[in-house]
Amino acid sequence: MFMALKEAKKNLQKKGFLDMEVDVKLDLFAEIDRLKKEKNAIILAHYYQEPDIQDVADYVGDSLGLSQQAAKTDADIIVFAGVHFMAETAKILSPQKKVLLPDLKAGCSLADSAPPDLFAKFREKYPDHIVISYINCSAGIKALSDIICTSSNAEKIIESVPRDQPIIFAPDRNLGSYLIKKTGRDMVLWNGACMVHEIFSLEKITKLKVRHPNAKIIAHPECEAAVLAVADFIGSTTGLLKYTQRDSAQEYIVVTETGILHQMQKENPGKTFIPAPPNNACACNDCPHMKLNTLEKLYLCMEYEEPEITMEENLRIAAKKPIDRMLDISAKAGL
Repeated sequence: MFMALKEAKKNLQKKGFLDMEVDVKLDLFAEIDRLKKEKNAIILAHYYQEPDIQDVADYVGDSLGLSQQAAKTDADIIVFAGVHFMAETAKILSPQKKVLLPDLKAGCSLADSAPPDLFAKFREKYPDHIVISYINCSAGIKALSDIICTSSNAEKIIESVPRDQPIIFAPDRNLGSYLIKKTGRDMVLWNGACMVHEIFSLEKITKLKVRHPNAKIIAHPECEAAVLAVADFIGSTTGLLKYTQRDSAQEYIVVTETGILHQMQKENPGKTFIPAPPNNACACNDCPHMKLNTLEKLYLCMEYEEPEITMEENLRIAAKKPIDRMLDISAKAGL
């Protein structure tokens, strides 16, 4: 076992995770529960994680809720079952805690679409603008921002800025376009997008609606405008979940990553949830980055406390300021 661990650690940066065999007879749920107690660890999981990871997590939520939990937890170890920028955010907010990510390769196409060096040059073109950045971005982009937002609080964040103050919104152009319509603010948009939400097929969704005429279409605002135009409800991941709980419909076509369907089904056992089809050969729309995390990788990273998220202190401090502003505005708005 020692040699296998040594080899796995040697290849950690290359592979992104501890590549070790896990005994198939091991009860991973029980082992993870044991490790949580022994190490005073908390597992934070995004709604887009696989169902087993959601079920073993201490908290399941969207980006805003996960940030709030990371900021207030008294655990010694935060295990982040999500993607890299989410674990980075936890480290930014809780530098004294050890933050683990099951697979370092669990990135984000949207975060990758905004390289900090190019964004810094873009920002220089608009010296009188403040920057509001969607939380789905790297620590480097956060450090170049004035306020961070999530899809849950973006409207409130924008409305907190004086109307005569020009704004750059980054990195998601689809969310930015939706917010321009919602708030009436003429924002400058960075040209980034999420690969998952960009490939939903309007044609296939329309055909699905014909087959399920009583189903309501609910969509995440990272989707393209043409898809949002046919939605009965548009909201953050948490917003979509809450809508299905309070709404009277029995069927929903869900236009976001399929991981949220697990929580929707748990909260609404009598209702039907249909994943909206993307414009490719797949039947459903999974985020390949989110799904890199597995229960086995989660167990291994807790057992051996690797891979760990580390960050330069100057970058952390710069990235924390706009997140703190978001959390403060959110708290005052009751979010």
